[in-house]
Amino acid sequence: MYKESANQSMAKVNFDIPLDFLWAKTPPLIGVDISSSSVKMVELSESPKKGGYTIERYAIELLPKDAITDGNINNLDAVSECMQRAWKRMGTRIKNISLALPAAAVITKKILLPAGLSEEDLEYQVESEANQYIPFALEEVNLDFQVIGPAPSNTEELEVLLAASRKANVEDRVAAAQSAGLKTVVMDVEPYAAETAFEQIRIQLPEGAVDKCVALIDIGAGVMNVNVLRNGESVYSRDQQVGGDQLTQQIQSVFGLSAEEAESAKRNGGLPDNYETDILSPFRENVVTEIARALQFFFTSTQYHEVDYIVLSGGCAALPGLDDAVATKTQVSTMVANPFAMMMLSSRIKPRQLQADAPSLIIACGLAMRRFDPS
Repeated sequence: MYKESANQSMAKVNFDIPLDFLWAKTPPLIGVDISSSSVKMVELSESPKKGGYTIERYAIELLPKDAITDGNINNLDAVSECMQRAWKRMGTRIKNISLALPAAAVITKKILLPAGLSEEDLEYQVESEANQYIPFALEEVNLDFQVIGPAPSNTEELEVLLAASRKANVEDRVAAAQSAGLKTVVMDVEPYAAETAFEQIRIQLPEGAVDKCVALIDIGAGVMNVNVLRNGESVYSRDQQVGGDQLTQQIQSVFGLSAEEAESAKRNGGLPDNYETDILSPFRENVVTEIARALQFFFTSTQYHEVDYIVLSGGCAALPGLDDAVATKTQVSTMVANPFAMMMLSSRIKPRQLQADAPSLIIACGLAMRRFDPS
């Protein structure tokens, strides 16, 4: 199955970060998701239950506005300080971390090469092919590849996944971590990290959603990503410009609050009575309409004509009533994502708080799971 292969492949996209330990037993690490609005950290351990996990600790630390724009770090010091605060709040000793690049910062391409090439020839061929697909000079990028297996249509060819990112994208994230006293040992890609965590959600669906289309809809601060998965393989992905920042800005302007005050009030409550009717309800309706539109795009541009389940993730997923409103509008069974629902919780975790935070921890959870990845 391509997704499994791709996931393992992308897991090995190390972008020149020394990964010597991958040849031995993987040491403990923390999954760290740097989004446009916050730094999120998750630490998992193996539970006594076979194949199970325990969530040991997690932290969410808000970033200053515009510290990150379109996945790029604008204020390295602010990001580093935020990572340091989150790490201290975690109360862990683990300093090895797993990071991810946003999908927009990574070019991935499946290519076909002759089977039976030596490792050296394979590298040479990949580099030659990369020139066709990468719009930058090769010395400006980190390039990696992974052999997926024999080509489906021709056993004399190999299917190879090529991945490349500009060095600046990788170096900025690694530098921010280093400045916070943390060591980056794995560099993944956000959609693949989310798909890793999605496996913990899929087992919560009836019969594991085998042969069903599941729309994983991540509503972040600035962008809504729709990723439709079938048997764990992504069959469609699209971004739409709608997110929690719009709600924060409306709260600011209507109630005369600063950006920080508005963000805090949005998360913790305490706004005047007319907030629900005048601001939250129209915003929720807009998000629901965008989700319905996104699904229409999926139906018209693929062979599929329905989705069987909708899973909401990201910071906006926990908005009161959003899951019910989506289910009513789309007539599709809808749930709010919680990748920790089947996991054991350490005594440090407050179940109610985790329930509220879980939808925004998908990528961090997937990155934390890299600790148990044998690849």
